Amino acid sequence: MSFFDHISLDDSVVIPVFSLDDPGDGQRWSTWTAITPSERGPRPFPDWVVTSASAIDTELGIVKSGKEADVFLIERAVPGDPEQSSILAAKRYRGSATSDFHRSSQYREGRRMRRSRDTRAVANKSAYGRSVAADQWAYAEFEALCAMYERGVAVPYPVQVNGTEILMEFIGEGSTAAPRLAQLRPAPTDLADYFEQVVEIMHAFARASSAHGDLSPYNLLVHRGRVVVIDLPQFVDVVSNPNGMSLLQRDCDNVCGWFIRRGHDCDAEALFAELVGDVY
Repeated sequence: MSFFDHISLDDSVVIPVFSLDDPGDGQRWSTWTAITPSERGPRPFPDWVVTSASAIDTELGIVKSGKEADVFLIERAVPGDPEQSSILAAKRYRGSATSDFHRSSQYREGRRMRRSRDTRAVANKSAYGRSVAADQWAYAEFEALCAMYERGVAVPYPVQVNGTEILMEFIGEGSTAAPRLAQLRPAPTDLADYFEQVVEIMHAFARASSAHGDLSPYNLLVHRGRVVVIDLPQFVDVVSNPNGMSLLQRDCDNVCGWFIRRGHDCDAEALFAELVGDVY
C-alpha cells in the first residue's frame, strides 16, 4: 500500500489521489518514519514493533488521565496484514497551562538542556518555555525508559518519542491494562515476591546512580506475576541532583509503608542504606 495512487488523464497530466485505505476519523499514518533514529527505542527492536511506513495508528480510547499527561491506547497496524499489528500505550504530556506536575523544579535540578535558550525560556516561563517544558518531560521519560530497558529493568519497551508523545509497550491483556499494585490484595507469599521484585527494580536504579523519584504502588503494574515500573518522567540522578537522596529516601518510605500496611515486614531505613551503597 502506498500513501497515494495516481490517476492519469493523459500522457502529461498525473493527479495524485488518496487511496481508499487512507486514515479515517481517529486514525493517522504511523509517525515512525517522521522521527529520527535517536527518537526510537533500543535496538534490536522487538518483533512486535511495527516499522512499516504504510502502518496506520488507530485511537482505541483513553487508559488513564493523570495530572501531567494522559495515556491512550493505540493500535499500530498495516491494513490487511494481521502479522503487522500491535497495541501501544501513547502517553501525551500536556502543556503547563493544563498540567499539574508537582515539585517539578526539584526533579529538573542537575539536568541539562541542549540549548541555553531553552533553559532560559523554561526558567522565565515564557510561552515558548512552556512548550519546551512539555517536550522535556516526554524526552526525559523516554531516555530513562531506554536506559533502564537496556539494563534489563522491568519497564515497558519505549517504542518512540515524538514531541510531547511517547509510544511504549502496552502492559496488559488485549486492551485491558494490567492492575496497579495498589489495586491488589495479594496473599502473603505473593506479597513477599512482589516486594522482592520491587526492591530489585530499586537496586537496578541505584546501580545506575538513579532513583524513580516518585515511586509508589500506583506506578507499579503487576502483569502475569511480574512487577513492571512505569511513570519515569521525574527519574533523577541522585548524585548530580541535590534533592536526589531525599527523593530516594521517599521512594523507600512509600514502598515499605505500603508493604508494611499489607502485613509484610520490611525496613525503609535499611533499604535506603542498601541502595545508597549501590550508588557509591
